[in-house]
Amino acid sequence: MYIQQECLFSFEEILKFQPKSKLEMILAELNFDNLVSEFSKRHTSCGPKGYPIRALINSYIAMQVERIPTLTDLSEKLKINPILRYSCGFELFGKTPSPATLSRFLDKISKTTALENEFHAVVDEAISLGIIDGTEVAIDSTKIDAYEKPQPKKKLKNDGVSANWGSKNDTDGNQIKWFGYKLHILCDCKSELPLSILLSPASYYDGELAMPLIKKYLNRYSGVLNTKYYCMDSGYDQVKNYKYVINEANATPIIAYNKRREYAPPEGFNEEYQPICSMGYPLTYWGKDGKYLKYRCPHAAGKMECPQGTSWCSDSDYGYCKKIDINDNPRLIYYPPRHSNNFKLHYNKRTSVERCNSRLKELLNTDNLRSAGIRKAKAVALLNCIALIAGTISVNRVKNTKLSVA
Repeated sequence: MYIQQECLFSFEEILKFQPKSKLEMILAELNFDNLVSEFSKRHTSCGPKGYPIRALINSYIAMQVERIPTLTDLSEKLKINPILRYSCGFELFGKTPSPATLSRFLDKISKTTALENEFHAVVDEAISLGIIDGTEVAIDSTKIDAYEKPQPKKKLKNDGVSANWGSKNDTDGNQIKWFGYKLHILCDCKSELPLSILLSPASYYDGELAMPLIKKYLNRYSGVLNTKYYCMDSGYDQVKNYKYVINEANATPIIAYNKRREYAPPEGFNEEYQPICSMGYPLTYWGKDGKYLKYRCPHAAGKMECPQGTSWCSDSDYGYCKKIDINDNPRLIYYPPRHSNNFKLHYNKRTSVERCNSRLKELLNTDNLRSAGIRKAKAVALLNCIALIAGTISVNRVKNTKLSVA
């Protein structure tokens, strides 16, 4: 007679001996108290008992981390994979949500601010741990393809929320077009983690969203992070963006100059946007004097030999001296000067936001929308940002644990 050997350990006890997966480490950093509290207020004692809110939102995080393509696939994996089901918080031998249930819950959380509050909560945790510095931030956008069927331009609604056609150049200078949205991200240059996001139709110009994105960031973190530099590419090269960063954010804009089909440098400047003298030589930068940038004759400063000497421009032995008010034209003149190594050093840190966008798309599921509408698109983007930050926090905790043991 065959007698089946009973298990020595329960399923839960066996899992304790297994190394934690990437998903488990990320979920361990999240509690979703704001979201649970928000939806608990709507709970009624009538009707059938639903699925745990925490388990449902965990399943959405699992969808992003495991790059599960559709809600149908997510529902199926929860049904057949006991480890995934247990990790998300569902009953081990109970029912799992259907694709329709998952879709309805996504629609519910996209209509509230609870998910964005969870995003800020995990950002606050990263700040408290010293992962996010905030001294320098970078801004950029990335394309998001809509789940909706592409429509001809004449049938599109320019209402600020409907999907639209967009066009931009990729990193190689090739023009790409898509139907959908733009995800605008303000990220920390040190940790390369998102601090604030906005979603817009794809037709919106990057430069027009800089001020709303920075304003949103300042409203939340102006008293928490001391941001000194805002780094952006030439798509944000507008006078109003310079003035907003300088006057409202009390910081320095580091924005690439957009030539706008100019065939020659602006009058009085060379290719490096450095002032030139009457002989055509670049004036030597001599420091900042209050709100002025000071430049001297390169011959008098000992930087080069001018055939005319200092007498061509000035009777003084000190040589010709030019002071430029940084408030006159912030697109060309501000501190640090565009031609300086200091400017280039800060601008090179702008690539942090490109790496942030890349991780959200290649390691997570940001570019895989399976629900129509800008609200749900933003919810998916927030879920991916939450997963990215929580994963970084988890990795840093492991590193700190190893260092303390060593």
